[in-house]
Amino acid sequence: MKYIEHSREEQLAAFDRLLTIMTELREKCPWDRKQTFESLRCNTIEEVYELADAIAKTDNMGIKKELGDVLLHVVFYARIGSEEGSFDIKDVCDALCDKLIYRHPHIYGEVKADDSKTVIENWEQLKLKEKDGNTSVLSGVPQALPALIKAHRIQDKARSVGFDWEERNQVWDKVLEELREFQDEIEHMDQDKMEAEYGDLLFSIINVGRLYNINPENALERTNAKFIRRFNYLEDKTIKQGKDLRQMSLEDMDAFWNEAKAKGL
Repeated sequence: MKYIEHSREEQLAAFDRLLTIMTELREKCPWDRKQTFESLRCNTIEEVYELADAIAKTDNMGIKKELGDVLLHVVFYARIGSEEGSFDIKDVCDALCDKLIYRHPHIYGEVKADDSKTVIENWEQLKLKEKDGNTSVLSGVPQALPALIKAHRIQDKARSVGFDWEERNQVWDKVLEELREFQDEIEHMDQDKMEAEYGDLLFSIINVGRLYNINPENALERTNAKFIRRFNYLEDKTIKQGKDLRQMSLEDMDAFWNEAKAKGL
């Protein structure tokens, strides 16, 4: 059945219903009433990861559900802000709308931007000019981001001000340089230096992905999922033969692994 998009009036009515329910929960539910910004913070992070997981699985029903959970947290924080006299959901929406209009002068102003690269460069420059914006190019990268995603964002922001390779194939020399330095430290077995050089190698590999339009988080998650599928196949075949993985030879395990690979798992 083809999905029919709801009218703007229906969408606004649904949002109004959500706000009404949120108000009632804060007034009547003992658990909801005692929540604070800090008590909800970890749950919010978990909900965003669950949304990311549903997106990675291309699970539209799951995306809808998880978007609802994330939206709940948005209105929850806005309600708490309203009770504290700091801000409410209108302030949140107004601030967002103002920021979007300001950062899209090619839509709402006279600036020309014919490609996404120019849009991103303008976006980063405008963020630096905002009254309460970032004080430096990299200050807008959240410290709490997972390291893989943070590295990609750092590189993206540096690129936005022209700090990047002139030709993307130049990055391979850097990768090989970092690999050699890592191998050198392995020979000396200095744990601290090995970790430092390993980090440099990972950072350069993430740079490769960025330059070739490959999101490292998505790419690694695909490999994680593939490994899980193949290992589950290996484990299942082993159990069906009445064997224990710990008692199998690597050669026997490789045989099942290659079977899984041949089946496209």
